Order: sequence, then C-alpha cells, then structure tokens
Amino acid sequence: MKIDRRLLINVDWVLLALVVTIIGIGLVNLYSTGYNIHTATKPLYMKQFTWALTGLALMIIAASVDYHFFIRYGYVIYGLSLLLLVWVTVQGHIAHGSQRWIYLGGFSIQPSELVKLTVIIALTKYIAENKFGDKYHIHNLAVPFAVVALPCSLIALQPDLGTALFIVILFFSLILFVGVNRKAVMIFAAGGMVVAPLLWFFLKDYQRERILTFLNPERDPLGAGYHIIQSIIAIGSGGLWGKGFLKGTQSQLKFLPEQQTDFVFSVFAEEWGFVGALVVLFLFFSLVLWGIKIARNSRDLSGTILALGVTVSIFWSVLINIGMVLGILPVVGIPLPFMSYGGSSMVVLLIGVGLLLNVSMRRFMLQS
Repeated sequence: MKIDRRLLINVDWVLLALVVTIIGIGLVNLYSTGYNIHTATKPLYMKQFTWALTGLALMIIAASVDYHFFIRYGYVIYGLSLLLLVWVTVQGHIAHGSQRWIYLGGFSIQPSELVKLTVIIALTKYIAENKFGDKYHIHNLAVPFAVVALPCSLIALQPDLGTALFIVILFFSLILFVGVNRKAVMIFAAGGMVVAPLLWFFLKDYQRERILTFLNPERDPLGAGYHIIQSIIAIGSGGLWGKGFLKGTQSQLKFLPEQQTDFVFSVFAEEWGFVGALVVLFLFFSLVLWGIKIARNSRDLSGTILALGVTVSIFWSVLINIGMVLGILPVVGIPLPFMSYGGSSMVVLLIGVGLLLNVSMRRFMLQS
C-alpha cells in the first residue's frame, strides 16, 4: 500500500497529542482504581494499555486508507456490524444481567460499541449520496431512520437502553447539521413526546429504578442510589486540589462502585480535585473543537459528515458520562472516552480518531 508523502507531511499532531495525553491520564487513573488489589489476573491498567496499543495500530490503518473507501463500502461495514449484534442476541455472553458480549479468538468484544462508528459511516454515505435541496423532509429521512432503528432495536434487546438512546442522539445531531425542514422537526418532537411516556411501560424494573433514583437518589441510598451518592461524595471531597494520587478515600476504600468504568471520572476528581477535573475537561473540549475544525476544513461533504460524526460521538459520550457521575443525568452506562476501562470502547474510539486523521490529512486533496 503506497502512501502519498503529502499525507505523512500533514499528519495532525495536535489531534494525536490530545488523544494520547487523555489516554495517558486514563491509564494512570486506572492504576489508581486497582491499587491495593492483589490478584493473580493481569492488572486493568495493563489490559487497557494493551487495548490502547491495539487501537493505535488500527488507528494508523484507518488513517492510511482513503476515507472514501470506508464510505464507499459503508453499507457493507454497517451490515457486518448488524450481524455481530444478531450474534450477540443468539449466543452472546451474559454478564450482570445483560447479553452484550461475544468471544472472538479469546477476546471479549462488545459489538454495540462498534455500531456507534458503523452507523456514522452508513449515515455519511447516505447523506453524501442523497441531496434533497437545502433541507431534508420527513420522507427523505426514512432510510437514515431505518439505518438507526435496526441496531437500536437489537441493542435495546440486550438490554442496553443507554447505548440505543446514544445512537438516536447521534442520529439527530447529524441530521440537524445537514438541515431538516421545520415540519420534520415538529413531527419528530411530537413523536418523541408521545413515545417517551409509553417507553416507561417497556422498561425493566432496574431501568425504572435508575430513573427514579436519578430524580431522588436518597430514596434508596444503600441500593440503586448508592452509586450516585458515592460518586458525588468522591467528587466533592476532592476539593480544589484533590487528595493526591492514590489517596482518594472513596476509591481506595472501595466505597465507589464501578470506579474503573462508569465512574472513573469520580476517582480522578477525588484525587486531583477541581483543578485536575478542569484540565481533563479542557483536553476534551479542545479535542471536540479540533474535530469540528477538521470537519469544517474538509474538502468534501462526506469528509465533513464523517469527521463531525466522530466528533459529536466523543462530545456526547463526555457530556453524558460527566452528567452521570455528577448526578444531573441518569446512569445509562456510557463510558468516558479514552479513560473508562473497556477494550471495545478504546479500540473503536481510536479507529474513529484514525478517520479524523484521515480527513485532516487529505484536506488538500479532491476526491478521486
């Protein structure tokens, strides 16, 4: 595979620096979450480091192949991810009451994380190839809506309502960017107001409990509300400068559940305080702004939509996760990008970064 020298010259080092810095902070933080735990298994931060290296290798591949190739075969890539979701439904691994994982070659894979990216690619293909004037009308959205509805239905069956809703939010973010006429927006809004209350009757008991706990964590402080209460205590106890590395009481004494995944930011805020939390938020904010810059500088619509999709996905992941740990959003299991433990999330995110690099490096080249 021959790579144009101009691509190597135009590597986006700012994007790489931001991502690698956040990953480094995340690895240090994961070391803290597993401190004082003596087991025969490989430490989580070492596993995460392995996944990060794997993701970086795949990122280089994703950046090297012209992004138009991925868009050209966008529906095929999307279809393969749907097959993985069907596989999960048929014989996926069950853990914590959810059937979300499959085993391939000795590795555990969560296909719903991959679908976040393949939906972006499929929507990019549709939007780039179908232009309906200045704004999309409701009948123009039937295909992209189906592209989103199919995986969301399969993911909701796992059950993983949080990821399903995340993909829906991602869909509306992209559609609003490309332009939707007022009537379509009103129809979607009205439909949402009608469907939202009805969804309550289809939720499982623990999902209803999460919503009720979000509204009032004190209603079950030792049960469903325990996570949120301990998270708020951890963040608040960090103060301005934090308690210091490996000195967080809520995390080190294991009062804070799921501290390596959903509540990893709480651990960081307790140890590094308000100032440390601001630094991490600034890095994420800079990453999102840089992703938007890449989207704006793209030479074609497909590059713009693809870059924007990846960027918006990171933005909503950060916003929802931080909102969860602060208690201002329900706990829906959305990981903090590059910091929460999870191989599937890390690898897919880095492939997405590879696509961002791809668009950025080819900003001077017209589509061939």
